[in-house]
Amino acid sequence: MTARILVVDDVKANVDLLKTRLEQEYYEVLTASDGQNALEMLKNEAIDIVLLDIMMPGISGFDVCSKLKNNPATSHIPVVMVTALDQMKDRVRGLECGADDFLTKPVNEMQLLARVKSLVRLKMLTDELRLRAVTTRDIAIEELLAKGVDVTESRPEVLLIDERTAVYERFSAVLRDHAKLHHVANPQDGLFAAAEGNYDCVILSADLKDFDPLRVCSQIRSLNRTRFLPIILSSDTENDAFIARALELGVNDYVIRPVDQNEFVARLRTQVRRKHYHDGLRSNVAESIELAVTDGLTGLHNRRYLDTHLQTLVERARGRGRELSLLITDIDKFKAINDTHGHDAGDDVLREFAQRLRQNVRGMDLACRYGGEEFVIVMPDTSAQLALEVAERVRESVEEMAFVSGEKQLKVTTSVGVATLNRNSSDDMKDLLKQADQALYEAKNSGRNRVVATAA
Repeated sequence: MTARILVVDDVKANVDLLKTRLEQEYYEVLTASDGQNALEMLKNEAIDIVLLDIMMPGISGFDVCSKLKNNPATSHIPVVMVTALDQMKDRVRGLECGADDFLTKPVNEMQLLARVKSLVRLKMLTDELRLRAVTTRDIAIEELLAKGVDVTESRPEVLLIDERTAVYERFSAVLRDHAKLHHVANPQDGLFAAAEGNYDCVILSADLKDFDPLRVCSQIRSLNRTRFLPIILSSDTENDAFIARALELGVNDYVIRPVDQNEFVARLRTQVRRKHYHDGLRSNVAESIELAVTDGLTGLHNRRYLDTHLQTLVERARGRGRELSLLITDIDKFKAINDTHGHDAGDDVLREFAQRLRQNVRGMDLACRYGGEEFVIVMPDTSAQLALEVAERVRESVEEMAFVSGEKQLKVTTSVGVATLNRNSSDDMKDLLKQADQALYEAKNSGRNRVVATAA
């Protein structure tokens, strides 16, 4: 997973240290020596994450962060403040300016890389949501972004999953005037509560006695209703390796108890603000494209949307030097299903097939009904090997469980063609689709119910 990272610091040695370490992880690193230079670069360059010093000549890091977060064009870019300042008031001020996190110099390498990876994934999701909004043309996205989200007037609903009553009492004191705190002691019950409730954030204990907290986090991320619900990990001790693993699994933030009230409230507001921002984007996209670019039967995007959006994704992948893969799936012998069981049964199969596609792709992937019984999945930042694994997972999910239509149990299989964009070629959207279609044709001709991959 590559990304463009802007490092802003007036001390060259600090810049060189961060630049060298990040480039070892194959990130593209740009640098700026002061705040004004950084703001100019952010106007002209596509940046995925900013590592920002605070104490700089001219504009301070606090002011730079405020300007970024108050500008609709850059408000979605994650900012990590990297500074020698370690006073609580400085951390709180940075978070209140909109910073996503704080790292204290000298920077812990594991924490740096874990936080960067986590925020880059978040930025990719945000970019995809924004791009889908722009694709529909008729969405007033700038109005939405400019409006922002005010979390100061409302009290967010927060779920605490922790076996200890004493921890609940301490968090209740911290959040008394800032959030409505709900407590579930049993982690499995907490998972159900998160799925059934309408929460703005989950605080998850890292010190569960009989449950693996990372397993709980993974389960929250695997459910459709909670996939984008912010998770703050709360721990009694600081364990770099554990925290890094948690961030990789989708934890949004972490705190070490005892927590400072002002800092924790600021961190919670950051997570709630981001959730509302993403919820707003999803809501506007869904409402605006429902009729124009959504397939009425399956609820997936239709071919009209794909034709508009795919070329944009291809151009963006080329411009950023990133990978992009595409799958074309076709339900095997679908005509026989219609002829034998009727078109109502065929419609039931199409609806269930679409649902299984949704369950096996990421939030950032684009699933479309291409026409008839053919479906397309576009996967940004996805290698050929990973695309092949996803295709096989889709194929297995279709084959392993019968499709239900009324009282009928229907055996269904699918064939899948896989293509990956070759960054060294001049292939466009049509070439990529043709490559995947040729691979699908080969899968059909070689016996069906299989995956064939062809490099584009």
